[in-house]
Formats: sequence, structure tokens, C-alpha cells
Amino acid sequence: MRITPAEITALILTFKVAILSLIVMFPPGLFIGWLLSKRDFPGKSILNTFVMLPLVLPPVVSGYILLILFSKSGIVFSPVAVVLAVSVISFPLLVRGIMTGIASVPVELEKVARTLGASPVRVFFTITLPLAYRGIIGGAILGFSKSLGEFGATMLVAGNIPGKTQTIALSIYSAVQQGEDATVFRLVFISTVIAFIAIWLTERFAFRYD
Repeated sequence: MRITPAEITALILTFKVAILSLIVMFPPGLFIGWLLSKRDFPGKSILNTFVMLPLVLPPVVSGYILLILFSKSGIVFSPVAVVLAVSVISFPLLVRGIMTGIASVPVELEKVARTLGASPVRVFFTITLPLAYRGIIGGAILGFSKSLGEFGATMLVAGNIPGKTQTIALSIYSAVQQGEDATVFRLVFISTVIAFIAIWLTERFAFRYD
């Protein structure tokens, strides 16, 4: 199976975008995941709904909203727009994994640490975070993997520009449109392998309790 330079370029761009997206998403995702798991406050259900909304909205709807919001910003149809699009679509999966991990931490341990004089920040970094690492890793892997395969929002906000905004998913779309079956088969195979590895890693790190 010989991969063409254009396919390699799309593959490299896809991984760069996914890595950058994870870097951008992780700090706010960790904070919001903790907030939704450990705190009760007015509007909590609204915040949770808002965060999870891209998970159920058609990606093209999310992309259209982003297009409207950033149409005058100068980032539309640029690599930055790709990162923005995949981050918005992948964020719910990251937060959901973090919430699952943090919610699994026994509240009693955190309370004991606080009674011994530990600050909330210290409790988070010495107790909550280490005990929730499986869910956090699982959420990070799922968010990263979703970034690799995002299509709809990216198409609307970033376009399908070879070498600039064309990811693997967009390359497959272009190849199907042009009848390039060999390219489609190669990229579909690569995408399937990546998805399999991502799911396997998620199962191994996030749901392995033995």
C-alpha cells in the first residue's frame, strides 16, 4: 500500500490539528469536568447541556454557528479554523471522560484531606487527579480521536484546501468525489486502524479496574 505525498500531508496535518486541539481543550475541559462533577451551583444543568450540545448537534450545524461567530475574525478557512472546529466537536467527549473519572473518586478521601488542612487545590492535585487518571486519560484519547475524524464542522469553517486545511476526513471526501477509489481505500484503512487503536487504548486505560 503506497501512500502518496498528498495523503501524507493530510495525515500529518490531521495529527497536528488533533494534538493542538487536545492542548487547547484540556485545561478548560479539566476545569469544567471537575466543576460539573464536584460542585452544585445555579445553572449547572444549563452549563452541562451547553457543553454536551455539540455531541448531539449535526456537525454542520456547529460549523455553521462557528462560521457566523468568526466570519469577521480572519481565521475562517485557515489552519486555526480547523483546530477551532475539531476542538468544539471533540470537547464534549473529553469533558465526559474527565467527569466520569473525577466522579469515581471517593468524596470521603477528599473530605479527610480537607480536615487535615489541605487546601482545595492541593486536594485536587494530590488526591482527585491521581485517582481520576483513568477517566481523564480515556476522555483525552476519545477527544483526540474525535479530532482526527471530524468532518462536517471543519468543512464549513475551514474549507477543504489541500496542504492547508485538508485533513484525512476531507481527503476521503475529495477522493470519493473524484472517483479515486484507491485513495479512498487507503485512507479509510488508515482511519479504521487509528479508530481501532483509540478505542483499544480507551478500554485499556479508562475501564481497566483489575
